[in-house]
Amino acid sequence: MSSLFPPSFFKRESAPGIVLIILSLVALVIANSRLGTTYTSLLHANLGPLSLEGWVNDVLMSVFFLVVGLEIKREMVVGELASWAKRLLPGIAALAGMAVPALIFVAFNWGHGSAQGWAIPSATDIAFSLGIVSLLGSRVPRSLKLFLTALAIIDDLGAVLVIGLFYTPHVNVLDLVGALVIFICLCLCNLVGIRPLWPYLLLGGVLWCMIYGSGIHPTLAGVLLALTIPLSRSQQAPRTSPLHRLEHLLSQPTSFFILPVFALANAGVSLVGVSSSVLVSPVTLGVTCGLVVGKTLGIFGVVNALVKTRWVAFPYGANQQQLLGVCILCGIGFTMSLFISLLAFQQAAAISEAKIGILLGSFIAGVGGYMVLRHAHSRNHQTADSQ
Repeated sequence: MSSLFPPSFFKRESAPGIVLIILSLVALVIANSRLGTTYTSLLHANLGPLSLEGWVNDVLMSVFFLVVGLEIKREMVVGELASWAKRLLPGIAALAGMAVPALIFVAFNWGHGSAQGWAIPSATDIAFSLGIVSLLGSRVPRSLKLFLTALAIIDDLGAVLVIGLFYTPHVNVLDLVGALVIFICLCLCNLVGIRPLWPYLLLGGVLWCMIYGSGIHPTLAGVLLALTIPLSRSQQAPRTSPLHRLEHLLSQPTSFFILPVFALANAGVSLVGVSSSVLVSPVTLGVTCGLVVGKTLGIFGVVNALVKTRWVAFPYGANQQQLLGVCILCGIGFTMSLFISLLAFQQAAAISEAKIGILLGSFIAGVGGYMVLRHAHSRNHQTADSQ
């Protein structure tokens, strides 16, 4: 990948989102070309104990969830979510941004088995949304960038809880007890002050195996492991802590390898023989409207309600149009939405409909949010010039 982009590209904040877009388009082109059958066969080919798709979705994505967990813990302890005052606005906004899309999806799928996919439009893709915001530069106030980052992190935490609570079909109690024992050992390592990373990673591998055997999705092992990695609260040298070292070690491989590979393996939806009726199926409409309408209404509405009741202050330096643009961007579901769709449905047709809804909704939200933010910026400058 480094041969396709100059080294400076990977230092840009928008780079992960751009790479995701490119690999998603590549997956779509391959799935709808003569290579489509080969593409599908390759994903289902066995490589040892798992298929290639299993290695991507179960193993590589566990590393992604580990990074998500590290980010959540860091922000909760020493970052933008370190106090309840800072957590209030993005926390309530994230809850509303998950609940309203879920309700919209259920409304479209009420009375059908597909209603079990209610959580698909509830997720916000942090890489895509922040990537678009970074493209806009100073057009987006720093307060809104921090708000979007905090909201997306809490949104990820909510998605992790949803996966653990609602998308676990069966549980092997013996393996679950084993996972609990390993997790307690990891906590003890933290308590006694073990700072080298290798004991945590070794036990984390055992934890993954136990959770995989228990029937709970193994990616949750990544989050549980992250919670036990030591984090220094010292303001003098916070980045010497094991958590910061591990996050720094995994950040670029996750952004430029794991997530692009996930997109390549899961964004390829074959449209061959698909009729226009798929666009108005309950699943496709539920996901698309949930992401585009539900996210915007839920987040924008609750933020304004909190501001009007004086629970929180309006984001500093921002206006209503800029807030609206950021709320629309929250409708970019992609990574976590695709992941949840694979857990929610077993039927290939339902998964394809969900993927089409995710891609369509995320595209509309991305373009719509970008245009609203550009318009808000230009209007502000025109107003300033006229004064």
